[in-house]
Amino acid sequence: MNHQLQSLVQASIDVKKQVLEDDQLLQTVATVIRTIVTAFQNGNSVYFCGNGGSAADAQHLAAEFSGRFYKDRKALPAEALHCNTSYLTAVANDYSFDLIYSRIIDGIGKSGDVLIGLSTSGNSQNIVRAFEHAKTKGMITVGFTGASGGLLKANADFLINIPSSDTPRIQECHMLLGHSICQLVEEQYFQ
Repeated sequence: MNHQLQSLVQASIDVKKQVLEDDQLLQTVATVIRTIVTAFQNGNSVYFCGNGGSAADAQHLAAEFSGRFYKDRKALPAEALHCNTSYLTAVANDYSFDLIYSRIIDGIGKSGDVLIGLSTSGNSQNIVRAFEHAKTKGMITVGFTGASGGLLKANADFLINIPSSDTPRIQECHMLLGHSICQLVEEQYFQ
């Protein structure tokens, strides 16, 4: 059992080392931090979306902005788009699950807002469609994916593609970089 646990921890460390050594990926994250700070400074919002575990991660990261991270400070306008279950189930039933995010973006998204989509494959149709629609509204799109970037790659202004195809390792790095973004945005915005 201990050997298996050590192997799992080592696999996570190995992917994180690849992230640490990827200067281009780290530069993209730094640019995303500046982009989010600018959006907040301009009175814009940051929206998050995902499916399954990635929806939980999206909700977690939105709460770090709208609640707090390290500093006792004012709330920032951030929201996970799947939290209204009445909306979610109505749109999925009346239209299609593929439209749950693009439809709400149509209603609340505005130019200069940031849409962050978490999809380990990069191929989640509801997120791809949300990115396509966000682009027509002048929103900034940030994709958190696995190695290939999937279909989100073509629609993301910024792609944070973790160098792995293993879903749990990708999600662990999404949260590592997501927390890093939250911490550094908070530090820069509330200087």
